[in-house]
Amino acid sequence: MSRDFYQAPEREGTARILFVGDVVGRPGRRVLQRLLQELIDERLIDYVIVNVENSAGGIGVTPDVIREFDALPIHCYSSGNHIWDKREGLPLLDKHEKLLRPANYPGTNPGTGLHVGETAAGIKVATLNLEGQVFMKNLHSPFEVAERVLEELDDEVKIVIVDFHAEATSEKQAMGFFLDGKVSAVFGTHTHVPTADERILSGGTALITDVGMTGPYDGIIGFRVKEVLQRFATQRNVSLQVAKKDLRLAGAVVDVDVATGHAVAIERLLIPVTL
Repeated sequence: MSRDFYQAPEREGTARILFVGDVVGRPGRRVLQRLLQELIDERLIDYVIVNVENSAGGIGVTPDVIREFDALPIHCYSSGNHIWDKREGLPLLDKHEKLLRPANYPGTNPGTGLHVGETAAGIKVATLNLEGQVFMKNLHSPFEVAERVLEELDDEVKIVIVDFHAEATSEKQAMGFFLDGKVSAVFGTHTHVPTADERILSGGTALITDVGMTGPYDGIIGFRVKEVLQRFATQRNVSLQVAKKDLRLAGAVVDVDVATGHAVAIERLLIPVTL
């Protein structure tokens, strides 16, 4: 729903979760540094999750980039297929408890796909990171992995947020319906293009197919037009450069009933910023 139609519920008995879509390169990091605390204060955010898989030069993460994020009020970092793209970032998956990789990669890989944190009020929030199969890698079924992880999750954890990093709209919507009533929200990531289909399903799960990207919108999914067009025109692996202008923060805010774990409101965000 657009902001004009958004009506926040009474705050008593709810937790407000901010999910920020794929942060792209240094421009995206600057947007987060500029807007995050202000957004938390204005919207009374209780818990923050940020997808960081594109945060280091457009692909992957590095120790220096994670240190930048650690200086911000972020509770959990989700990711996707590009989390493996910076060799120096791989050790972080075992060392940094807040940094996730999709749970349906083979277990021999470093890291984990589940994080359980707490709000300042002591309310537990689980973040589950999954990756799609359609048009992507031949991974374990995200549907089967989601079921297994949720069965093993402590019953006292009522709020569960899923970052489903997937290419196909149909697969992301299918995950939302598959998990309806079992998780608080399914946030689609990966395509970098925000969709306008945010809703709360009948079982109480909030769903949006893709929250979009945080970074420069003057290019093609965050990258300079010139090199992307060269890739399409030549069919060669031309090195991409992160774009720089028309900066925006993309994400979603969901209000969750702390007793049931059901979503009671969802708002899509696309906020321009001048630095």
